[in-house]
Amino acid sequence: MTKFVELGLREAVLRAVEEGGYENMTPIQTQAIPNVLEGKDLIAVAQTGTGKTAAFSLPIIQMLLKGEGKRQAKVARSLILAPTRELAVQIAENIRAYAKYVHLRIALVYGGASAKPQIKSMMPGVDILIATPGRLLDLTNQRHIDLGQVEYLVLDEADRMLDMGFIRDIRKIIAYLPKKRQTLMFSATMPTSVEKLAASILYKPFRIDVAPEATTAEKVDQHVLMVPKSRKRDLLAHMLKDEAVKRVLVFTRTKHGANRVSKHLDRLGVASGAIHGNKSQNARQKALNEFRSGAIRALVATDVAARGIDVDGVTHVINFDLPNEPESYVHRIGRTARAGESGVSLSFCDHEERAYLRDIEKIIRQKIPLMTDHPYHAEGMASRPHAAEKEDASSRGNSRRRSNSGQHKPNQPKPGNSQRRRRPARQRSR
Repeated sequence: MTKFVELGLREAVLRAVEEGGYENMTPIQTQAIPNVLEGKDLIAVAQTGTGKTAAFSLPIIQMLLKGEGKRQAKVARSLILAPTRELAVQIAENIRAYAKYVHLRIALVYGGASAKPQIKSMMPGVDILIATPGRLLDLTNQRHIDLGQVEYLVLDEADRMLDMGFIRDIRKIIAYLPKKRQTLMFSATMPTSVEKLAASILYKPFRIDVAPEATTAEKVDQHVLMVPKSRKRDLLAHMLKDEAVKRVLVFTRTKHGANRVSKHLDRLGVASGAIHGNKSQNARQKALNEFRSGAIRALVATDVAARGIDVDGVTHVINFDLPNEPESYVHRIGRTARAGESGVSLSFCDHEERAYLRDIEKIIRQKIPLMTDHPYHAEGMASRPHAAEKEDASSRGNSRRRSNSGQHKPNQPKPGNSQRRRRPARQRSR
C-alpha cells in the first residue's frame, strides 16, 4: 500500500489530498495511517519533513467523520499538542487544507496572543483542537475548554516539548483526558525522558522508526567552519555573497543574538527578519510569511522557533552559534533538504564551541567535514591549539594542577596565615 487512494479514505478527504499535489505516501504515512485507522496507539520516531502531519491528521479526520454532529459546548473531540506557536499554526493550516470539504470544526489555541478569540472559538465545541501546552492548561483550568471527551490525542515533537520544560503541563493535561482514548506520539529523537512519558500514557503502542534516532537528513551537505567568535559576522557576510545562498535560515543561541545578527544583515543590505520567544505572535508570523514568500532572504531564529519553520526551498541553514543541545542540531538542519530536495548546512565553530561540536558528532554518529575555503579559517585554526592543550591536560591525571613555579601552591595557606592558631575541632563544629 503506497497510494492514498488505497487507504479507503472518504472521497472528500481524498479530493483535498489530491488537490494538494499528493498521490504517493511517504514511509511514515505508509506505516502509520493503516495502524491508526485500526485504533492502535502509536509511537513514531521520525525526522521533521517526513510527512508526519498527514500521518496523524488524515486518519483522525476519517475517524471523526463517523461521529459528525457529536460536538458539545466547549468540548474537544481530538487534541493535538505542539511545542511552539509556529508549529501549532503550521499543523492547523495543513489540517484545514485536508478537511476543507468536510464539516469539521477546528480551533487553534496558543500563548502570546489574545485569549478572547480562542475562548470564543471553543464555545460551540470543536472536532480538532491544536494547542500549545501552557495556554491550553490555562483555558482548561478556567473551564473554557472541556477535555473530558477527547477521543484522540496527538503529541507532536514530543522530545522538544520535554526539552522546553512542558512535562508537568503535559501530565496535568493528561489528567483531564479520559483514560479510554487513542494516543499517538511523534518525536524526532527518543531520549529516556520521552520513553518514560510514552510508557505512562500509551497502551501497547505500535512503534515506527522511519530513520535511525538523531540521524541527519541524507541530502544535507554538512560543513563546519572554524572561525573566531569575533569574526563570525564577517564570515556570515562572506558566505552570503554566494548567490547560491538563495533562502537561508540562520540559527543563534540567544534571542538578543538573533536580533543583533538580523540588524547586521540589514546593514549589509540583506533583507532579513528575526523570530524568537520575545517577539509577538503577529511579528513572528509576519517574518515567517515574508520568508516563505521570498520577501526576505534570511530568517534568523532561535531553537524555540526552529520546529515551527516549515518553508519549502530553504537552500542553506547556517548555525551562527552551535547549539548546546546536540539534538537541536538535527532539528535545525532538518529545515533544509525537505520534500526530497537537497540542502546545505554551515556550522560556525569558535574554539569555545568545540565541546558542542564533539557532542553533535557523537549523536549523529558521523564526522562533519571541515570547510577550509573561507578567509577566516587560519584565524579559527590558530585558536585551536589552546583548546587542544586544555583537552590534553584534562585527559591526564593532574589536569587541574597549575605549575607552581614562582607561585604559592593552591592548597597551601596564604602567607601570613601560617602562625594563626587553629581552633579545636569541637569548637569548629559549633
